[in-house]
This record gives sequence, C-alpha cells and structure tokens, in this order.
Amino acid sequence: MSEPLNIVIVGGGTAGWMCAVALASIAGDKVCTLTLIESDQIASVGVGEATLPHMKEFNDRVGINEVDMMRNTSGTIKLGIQFIDWGAIGNSYMHPFGKYGNQIGGSYFHQQWARAEQENLVKNIDSYSYAIECALQNRFEFPVTDQNYINSTYSYAYHFDASLYAAYLRRISEQKNVQRIEGKIIKVINSDSGLIESVQLDDGRIIEGDFFIDCSGFKSILLGQHLTSEFEDWSEWLVCDRAFAVPCEKTSPITPYTRSTAKKAGWQWRIPLQHRTGNGYVFSSDYISEDEAANSLLQGLDGKALAEPRLIKFQSGRYKKTWVKNCLAVGLASGFLEPLESTSIYLIQSALINFLKLFPQKTPDELIINEYNRMIDYEYERVRDFLILHYYLNQRDDSDLWRYCREMNIPESLKQKMAIFQKRGFIDSYKYGLFAQPSWVSVFSGQGLKQQGFDPFTLNLSLDDVNLQMESLLAQIRNRVAEVPSHDAFLADYCASKM
Repeated sequence: MSEPLNIVIVGGGTAGWMCAVALASIAGDKVCTLTLIESDQIASVGVGEATLPHMKEFNDRVGINEVDMMRNTSGTIKLGIQFIDWGAIGNSYMHPFGKYGNQIGGSYFHQQWARAEQENLVKNIDSYSYAIECALQNRFEFPVTDQNYINSTYSYAYHFDASLYAAYLRRISEQKNVQRIEGKIIKVINSDSGLIESVQLDDGRIIEGDFFIDCSGFKSILLGQHLTSEFEDWSEWLVCDRAFAVPCEKTSPITPYTRSTAKKAGWQWRIPLQHRTGNGYVFSSDYISEDEAANSLLQGLDGKALAEPRLIKFQSGRYKKTWVKNCLAVGLASGFLEPLESTSIYLIQSALINFLKLFPQKTPDELIINEYNRMIDYEYERVRDFLILHYYLNQRDDSDLWRYCREMNIPESLKQKMAIFQKRGFIDSYKYGLFAQPSWVSVFSGQGLKQQGFDPFTLNLSLDDVNLQMESLLAQIRNRVAEVPSHDAFLADYCASKM
C-alpha cells in the first residue's frame, strides 16, 4: 500500500479549517496526513457570517452535529436574503431558499404566474413561497420530506460567527489528528522538478509536504505570489472594492434571513446572530470616500455599534487556474466575488468536494488538474453572472454607480440568460454551478425583468383553473405558517448560544 499523501495547509480561518476537517473526516489518515500552518499574528477576514443551504450538507458529510455547531457559533437560521432598494428605491423582494409553488398543468410555477400576472390576476410572486412567508413572519420549522406538504418546499442555511466557526472546526480537526503549527511563512522552496517541496517559517523551521493547499487569504502566498497563476479581474462588472464591517447589539426578533440594502455607492448587509448582529457596507472607492462609507454604515445600524468599523480591501475576480502542479488554492486565495449572495463559504465547500472527487497522487496528473480547474470555472462564472445581474438590472438614477452598472457591457453568458427569460421564461438547469431556477426567478421578478412570452404548455389550463390552484396554494401557505413557532422560540429550544 502506498504511503499517505503528506498535505500541508497554509493558513487557518474558515477556509483552512474547513479543508482540515473535511480531509480528516472523509479521506482519513490512511489516505493523507494533515499539517496546518497558521499565525496568530495574521487576522482572518472573518466576515463570512451568512451561508447557503449547501453548508448543512457539508456539516452533515463531515459529521458535525448541527445543534452543537449552532450553540458554539451563536448560530441562527437563514431562509433567504431580503433585498431592499435594489432595482429601484422603495423596492423590496426576497431571494428564498425554496420553490415558488409546484408545477401547474405541466409548466413551471413562474410560467403560469407570469401569464396570470399580465392579466393582474395574482399577487406578487413572493406571496407564493412558503420560505418567504415564514421568513417575513420570523418563524421557522424544519422542512419535512413528504412532498405532499407545503413545508417540504424549502431548505435552510445558517448565520454564524465565522471566527467561532473556524475555532470550532479547529477543535474537531485536532481531535482527528490534524497537526497545527504556529508560524509565519517567509519562503517557499521548490524541488528540482518545479514542485513545491517545503515552506520555511520565520523561526527557521522547514515544513515539507507532498501537496500544499493555499488558504492564505487575499495574499495567496503559494498560488498567486509563488506560482504566479494568472488573475482574471472582474471589477469592470463587480465594481465594489472595499467593505467596512462592524458588529452591533442584537435586536428582537431575530430574523431568519439576511438583509441587503442597496445604497449610494454599494450595499449594506445585516446578519442576525444570537449574541449580536453583523453589519457591513460593501462599496466602490470610486464613488464614495472611506470616511463617508464608514459614517453611512454606522447610521444604518439597528442597534448600538460594539466596535469601530473595520476596513477590508479586495478585488473581484479569480485565478484562472486554482490547482497548479502540487498546489490547490481554496477560499480567498483562489478568488473573491464579494459577499452579496453569501457565496464565499460555498466556494470553499465546492473546491473541497471537487478536490476529493479528483484526489491527487504524489506525482501531479495534468488530466486530473485540468478537469478540476474546468469544474471550478463553471462555479465561479455562474456565481459571477448571478451577482452581476443584481447590479445591472436596476432603474436607479440617484448615483453614478448605479448608472454605470445599468449601462455596463455584461458577459455574453448573462445577456443570453436574460434574453431567453424575457422571450419565454426559460431558465436552464445544469449539473454544475450554483443557483437553481427559483434563485434566478427571484431576481428577475424582484428587479423588474418581465416575461414577454411563455412556455406554450401553459395554455393547457385556463386562467380560471390556474387561479384556483394559486388560491389553494396561498391557503396552504397561510394555514401552515400560522402553526409554525417563532424563530426566537426555535433557537431558545433547539440551540441556545453558549455566548
């Protein structure tokens, strides 16, 4: 039997410790040995407090107990994201983690809804989502598996304290024999074949490895600096390049959704935890000064600030190849697409799952490496298009940023998605890549892109029959939501924070 692969993870934080716990739990010590190098002198970015439903799948797969995790990270439930003043000032809609009804007459729900909406026969599409109604009424229950019930039509994600989550994963990883080394890397050393052979720490120690995972954040010490992988800049479409983050006192009730409010030069997030609320202003330095942005953030808080705003600088884009030779970059070291739809932690998870599918041997295989990079390309490009859509699809005329975004030349892939949706409401489903049909429907509809045509199968039912089914759906949602406990009561009973 071959020797285990000696893997060195460079950097801790959410990315590093997610790598450690996933490899230790799924691969095991017969497949690989794991060493993680991090320095207490280097602070993590630590703003990834909102997740997508895929996070639960990751936790379940690596054996993390949900109750224990939520208690230790002050976690709350997330049923979606509320968007305020996106598209137009005064506009509000929700991106839910669930469906808008079921198929009607062989057609997707949004097709029949759009047909009836042209005749002013239906409510806003948000009304037909069980997840949205629960979120707006601050209620939560676990989804059921029986698809005959309305409370089977959604999933959920988490809000949590990212620094507490990383610390929690560290404890689990060290119990699984992951070795942590405290130190700061000052040199990367190659073998004669050009592979990374070892890294040198500031105290002189040399740490050798067969394979290296770069979780060094924006510095991208191995992939970007040492291997000089080419960076693809997407800031012409995703123009924000700064964020201020600040916690504030928690407010009641604790809402089971993230709030994103569009502002003059970007947008402000609000993420409710059990012990506090996380806030931030993502903005473009071309359209507002840092002082103005910090003041705007503080003025938009729901409670008293608990610290001074912390500035984070970034550039939207990704490295064209995130696996090069015997080095894989994960998290911020591989790219960053701003936190608008809470994709950062998902992209860490996706990188890990694909890496495990194509787990390397000691000698790099270009076929394996190229296939991995191809799959990650799909992930990044589809997330990119979805984020650009929020900025591009706007009718705001109150600032230069929004006018620029409305007039910018967007990727052809996104142009095609918008055009075919307008023409007949078509949204493709695909095997790889994030954001399913309801996600696109939420932003298209929420920001005013209307269908001009429909799936021809919608005509199999009369509008009277369609309306009857939609009224029945509204009644099911209304009756079930009334029986659901409050989010606050759920948290107190299920996973009260240790904070």
